[in-house]
Amino acid sequence: MSKLFMFEKPIGMRDTFPHLYKMKQEIRSKVEQELSTWGYEFMETPALEYDETVGAASAILDQQLFKLLDQQGRTLVLRPDMTAPIARVAASKLLKDRNPLRLAYAANLFRAQQREGGRPAEFEQIGVELIGDSTVSADAETIALLVSALKAAGLEDFTISVGHVGFVQELFLQIVGTEERAEQLRKYLYEKNYVGFRQHVESLSLSSIDKQRLLKLLHIQGNDGSIEKAEALLEGNGGREALRELEELWDVLRDYGVDEYVKMDVSLVSHMSYYTGVLFEVYADNVGFALGNGGRYNNLLRQFGAEVGATGFGIRMDYLMEALNTEKTENQPALILFSGERRKEAVELAAEYRRAQKAVIVQDVKGVSNVDRFTAGFSDVHTFIGKAGDQA
Repeated sequence: MSKLFMFEKPIGMRDTFPHLYKMKQEIRSKVEQELSTWGYEFMETPALEYDETVGAASAILDQQLFKLLDQQGRTLVLRPDMTAPIARVAASKLLKDRNPLRLAYAANLFRAQQREGGRPAEFEQIGVELIGDSTVSADAETIALLVSALKAAGLEDFTISVGHVGFVQELFLQIVGTEERAEQLRKYLYEKNYVGFRQHVESLSLSSIDKQRLLKLLHIQGNDGSIEKAEALLEGNGGREALRELEELWDVLRDYGVDEYVKMDVSLVSHMSYYTGVLFEVYADNVGFALGNGGRYNNLLRQFGAEVGATGFGIRMDYLMEALNTEKTENQPALILFSGERRKEAVELAAEYRRAQKAVIVQDVKGVSNVDRFTAGFSDVHTFIGKAGDQA
């Protein structure tokens, strides 16, 4: 390898330095514990999957998949999400023994970036899948669990936007008539490009009434009257069942006591094509992207031969850390610096720290090139240098 690329990484790949790794580990542990208390069992899947199964089912754009060939010439992909791999396992093995299933995961995912632009190509996600339950109660459980998991991680100020794929899809088809034209409208909404959405609507060959129906969609948010306003945009019975589900969902979320964290947004859509019903995104201050999302995906299991509904969510660990402002340093280890003749004293003191479950570094002074620079980052420093009794 040329020296030019010796210190470079592939586009979108990042190093995790020790202090950030420790913070991520602590946050992950808190979230995992909370998910476990709700009865969700953790599992793992391979980093490599077959392209024709998991790759095709993942709903991630083909150009974002990392692909390679095995020795038999079959195309493999680095897993781009966890929902499709877990659906594969559930359909082939786990649903035979139990239904519904409550599964959880913490795993690295891989999505290729054409240019970095601040978005990593490898990132860690932690989440759950509730498979085999098609009720609104299951949708509400995942949202309530998302609230609980974020609070367990230490996040207090966040908002979960909730919508329904069925409502937006029906409204768009009623007005623009074809899936292709509806897809263009969904793209603007997913990208949060509301200016582009308005301009595109104005350019369409529609009546002024239909244009107003589309534009009013952008202003229906919040928990007071959103369902009624959304219903007024529809013609006929299409899309009304989706709104009834949102009404029922809201009642269940109130029972969980998490409605203060939830905001209705009937314009919410997703780039994940397998969502079929309720869907949601979570936002927090200081983060420019949704730090988590989820929803109902009743059709995905069919691709693996199982006729069951499912819902779930995933939390991006890097975005969650950003929201928690984890740049602060806490719980640093103590430092014991020693010279050879006082090694035993240093080791004995270190043992006391460790018996008290406290982290400590024991360092021979001969191995340090600049003592002042090395010790500058520690607040608890002990030195055993020179003759016995000379501890600083």
